[in-house]
Formats: sequence, structure tokens, C-alpha cells
Amino acid sequence: MNTPGLLELEAEARRRGLLLRLQVVRPLGLFWSLRIGVAERRSGGEPTAEAMSETSAQAQRPQGVGSGERLVLLGDLKAWALPSPDGLRIDSLEVAGREQGERDRGVGPLITAACFAWALEATPCRSARFLAIRDDARQHRRLVRYFQRLGFEPVRELGAAAWDLPARTVWGGAGLLMRGDCHEVLRRCGRRLELV
Repeated sequence: MNTPGLLELEAEARRRGLLLRLQVVRPLGLFWSLRIGVAERRSGGEPTAEAMSETSAQAQRPQGVGSGERLVLLGDLKAWALPSPDGLRIDSLEVAGREQGERDRGVGPLITAACFAWALEATPCRSARFLAIRDDARQHRRLVRYFQRLGFEPVRELGAAAWDLPARTVWGGAGLLMRGDCHEVLRRCGRRLELV
């Protein structure tokens, strides 16, 4: 099965005029914490707080950001992984869309593909779970639709029942718990990005 790797995804991001960055932390070697960002360089104005260090009076520009340029964050994914085949957990995915005046540049599939490529390359994880949280009905439907297109399938509803409390504590709310195969999700993202 042909799927894109992280290097190929970083090259694709550059081809689209985007910056793809991963930040991985492994506290005490117990699990991995992952944050992926996709940003775009834009001219004019000062670099945003995302692009500049707020702690230094003489802040350094991020590598590749010139004077008069700023980075605009277009997508952000947070996940964590346990060292097991079913250990990948997608915590949150935010992508700037038409509502924010952004055009579709494949940020969603790019950031999702990077997450799954990382999991397959750096962890034993082969399947993932995601909670389509039920804070807002419209947003919940969008999340379910998006993740189903990527190959995720419903596992069960997390509601207000007492037996749902432990899972709700881990996930941070009620909603539809979904599961997806890492290879299949990466393949579908690669297809949407026209890489496979």
C-alpha cells in the first residue's frame, strides 16, 4: 500500500507555500504528546505571537521567516499516543476555513496525514480513536462527516451515563467515539492531497 511519509508531506506543504511543523514530547518515556501546526508566511506587519518568542526581549525570528513577514497559523492538531497498536488518540483538530476568510489549500488532509505518518513511522500505533465532541450540533456533524470520509467508524456514544464517566474524563466531554486504521486514514489523506 503506497502512502506518503513525513518527508514527502513536508515537501508537499512547501510546494503549497505552507510550513508544516511537528512538536513531539515524550514525558518519562510513557507516552508521546504531539502537536502539529500548518502555517503560511505572509508579508506585512509584525510576526505574530505564534511566530515570535514572547519571553525574550531580543526575540529570534523563526527559521525561514524574514523581516516584515509573519506566520499565520492555518491548522493545529493535538494528539497523544500510548505505546500500543491501538494507542493513538486525536485530541483536537482546528483548521481555518472559509469562515475565517481562508481558501481551501488542503490544510485539513495535510495536517491529518502528518499525524498518521508520524504515528506509523515513530510509534507502534496502527489504529486511532477520536471523539467527535457534542458541544455544538452543527460542528459535531461536520466532525463526524470529516472523519468518516477518512475511514473512521463509530465505536459508541459517550453520554451522561455513569459508565461513561471514566471515558468522558479522558476525552473531556460527550460525543461519538470513533476509530480509524492509521494506514487507511493516511492513504485517504494522500489521495485527497493527490500524493498516491
